[in-house]
Amino acid sequence: MRENTVRTIWNKGGAVINGWCGIPSSVAAENMAQAQWDSLTVDLQHGLVDYQAAVAMMQAISTTPTIPLARVPWLEPGIIMKLLDAGAYGIICPMINSRAECESFVGACRYAPAGYRSFGPVRAGWYGGPDYYAHANDTVLAIAMIETRQAVERLDEILTVPGLDGLYVGPNDLAITLGCAPSGTPTDKTVLDAIRRIAEAGKRHGIPAGIHCGSTQMAHEMIAIGYQFVTLLADNAFLAAAAKSAVSEMRTGKAAPKASGSY
Repeated sequence: MRENTVRTIWNKGGAVINGWCGIPSSVAAENMAQAQWDSLTVDLQHGLVDYQAAVAMMQAISTTPTIPLARVPWLEPGIIMKLLDAGAYGIICPMINSRAECESFVGACRYAPAGYRSFGPVRAGWYGGPDYYAHANDTVLAIAMIETRQAVERLDEILTVPGLDGLYVGPNDLAITLGCAPSGTPTDKTVLDAIRRIAEAGKRHGIPAGIHCGSTQMAHEMIAIGYQFVTLLADNAFLAAAAKSAVSEMRTGKAAPKASGSY
């Protein structure tokens, strides 16, 4: 079966540089993949991507060594299984707030007896290889989003679910549930303490933690405190920033300021 290099990087103690795709276009995804990200996540939750677009985007990503991942809209087994069958090598699932929800999520990513995933890996077999079934449970990733006060309070019980491969922090939702304003580069102490607590819990349980970052500076800082999966902005953000900078430079002679920020 094709190697999941995200796992390989984690097993070596390294950090994965992840990109984010919310533009429903295989061309845009192919363009992003040329940047040589370790992985690219197709976002079906807050992006404009539907299932059919996601399939084409993963096909485009698969023209490169970049690992295709997908974020599902919600904890719903049907879409999790369809995206895995379509070739996603990992699923990021939002709003996992309890052990029971995490068990349901992980189970949807695993064939029996480890879970209840239904068999039918159509494109996954083409992408992963003819021995997909034999190795899928140990290859595809189940990554739970920790983005609420409730999830932070229940971290230890969530992290003991067998088969959970990773955590992923959504800083904006986390900030809102903690009574703070959303920010791509959080500065509120309450939010920062929770971000540190999640990284520490992941280390304690041997499960890599990831986080969405509003700048490369924040990403470096997150790696320094223990995060092993950092997402930089998103395709929409890169497009908007480049366009605004070009127009600003033409009109004022000065480029627009680049995305920055430190926690």
